[in-house]
Amino acid sequence: MKEFVKRNYLKIMILFLVILVFLSGFYAFKLKEKYNLMLDNNYNDSFTSLVNYINSVENYLAKSMITESPEHAAETLTKVWSDSNLAMVYLSRLPVSSESVMNVSKFLNQVSDYTYSLSRKNIKGEELEEKDFEKLKELYHHSKGLEDTLNTLSEELYNENLNWKEIVNKDESLAQAVDSFEVFSSIDKNLNDYEGLIYDGAYSDHINKLDKTGLIGEEIDEETAKNKVKEFFENYDIKEIVLNAFLDKADIPGYDFSVKLRDEDINLNIFISKKGGHVVQMSFDREVNEEKISNAEAIDIGKRFLDDKKYFNMKETYFIKESNVITINYAYNDSGITVYPDLIKVKIALDNGEVLGLETTGYLNSHKQRLNLEKGISIDKAREYLNKDLNVLSEGMAIIPTEWKTEILCYEFKGKVEDKDFLVYINAVSGKEEDVLVILDTPNGTLTM
Repeated sequence: MKEFVKRNYLKIMILFLVILVFLSGFYAFKLKEKYNLMLDNNYNDSFTSLVNYINSVENYLAKSMITESPEHAAETLTKVWSDSNLAMVYLSRLPVSSESVMNVSKFLNQVSDYTYSLSRKNIKGEELEEKDFEKLKELYHHSKGLEDTLNTLSEELYNENLNWKEIVNKDESLAQAVDSFEVFSSIDKNLNDYEGLIYDGAYSDHINKLDKTGLIGEEIDEETAKNKVKEFFENYDIKEIVLNAFLDKADIPGYDFSVKLRDEDINLNIFISKKGGHVVQMSFDREVNEEKISNAEAIDIGKRFLDDKKYFNMKETYFIKESNVITINYAYNDSGITVYPDLIKVKIALDNGEVLGLETTGYLNSHKQRLNLEKGISIDKAREYLNKDLNVLSEGMAIIPTEWKTEILCYEFKGKVEDKDFLVYINAVSGKEEDVLVILDTPNGTLTM
């Protein structure tokens, strides 16, 4: 009898364990299904926003080609600048890492900064020249090609021939899908004639193609690059570091990694340069639903972060806010001289102050020790070249880039005329007025035009 009870007890226990394992597996399956659905929704939202902003860029570029009024042209070009920046934000939230996508980001960056430079001409009442309209036409055709490519990708996602799960997992089906639809290779095809534009701006190609004076150090291998990633994220509990690709044809060749954390469902990407093992780009993918910290607090957090990463003497210049995230531009400060080419972008979440992104391209391209910064005129003399109506609020010195692949040492004057704030740059050698920028305080940040 005891033996019979014992056998039945064992059967019941085995059955119970089988049911428990089944229920646990079913629960885990449902959780994973729920997570994948949430992930798909987030990526679909980001992709939809990207497509919408690319469409807007294409439409406003078309308008800019026929606008005659400087005032209207400034408004149109400012919209192109704003929407191309927002397109880059949503592009960075997609789980796609390839040289083609980096080319899209580069193209949008160039569109943003070129239209920004043209809008500054319009703000000063200058009409655009024929060469400006030709370049806008060129940008329009490339943006139209990019729009067509993204619409193709949208159709593939809609028809379920390609899905975000495959892209996130980066399995063989992704490679097959990309090869089959030639989605990203068509991006390269659309942009392969695009050589970049030469203009006076912090991200112009003439700056990128110079010797990269900030990119110092010996070349490193994949394992060393992985250690650089661990060192950069030393305060995070890393589960896995995966190499997406080695991009040897990128403007700064290097290793593109995805990083998974143990306790957080966050998509994290980081790009390490082959030469010197520098962090070129880093981004988190998470939603920021509220704003708890001030702009001043975020700026201070960004400075401390840069100090911790050994980027010393960085000074905030301007910022833009979108979706409770602030992107702050910091320029190197050389003994009181603001060096605008040596630029670093830092993205900070305004809910808890977490650093969500870093871009050091400008700094790596341009940073160096600048010698023989000789002034030909005094600051008192430079003031004589200012408009008599400008009420000077502050003054200093700055180095600005030029379209001739050089830099100019200037006196920088911040002042006000009636209700407008301006930055005026006077050549510290010749006294020539090199640039005049309008400072705009908008709900989304302080901008210059």
